[in-house]
Amino acid sequence: MIVVLDVSAAIEIIFQREKDNTFKSIYNQGTWIIAPDLFIAEITNVLWKYYKAGLISHIDCIQYVQDGIDMVDDFIETRELWKEALAEGMKNNHSIYDMYYAVLARRNDATLITNDGALANVCEKLSIDICN
Repeated sequence: MIVVLDVSAAIEIIFQREKDNTFKSIYNQGTWIIAPDLFIAEITNVLWKYYKAGLISHIDCIQYVQDGIDMVDDFIETRELWKEALAEGMKNNHSIYDMYYAVLARRNDATLITNDGALANVCEKLSIDICN
């Protein structure tokens, strides 16, 4: 099974939150875990916000970013996805950042793991398999 992992789901797994077991069960079935290359910028920014808020230490921030990056086998260049992501964002009135994940899942007949309810709703409309 091919899995597309988004940052919201990676954070759930890293911090072992409410949906950790659900997400890990699908993640562990994955034979190829992929994400758009913007995943690195997104997870770095999210964890920096946790650090800035005093929720994690400097050392933990760096380690958690590395842990998140290590969860993905391959990063797919957004340069290969941008037109389709933009078109879907326009059609669905939804964030282009999210559409990169949706398009990547659709192109690879993958399951998208996300904790983003709005993205999950769009994916259902587009008949993209999700774990939410």
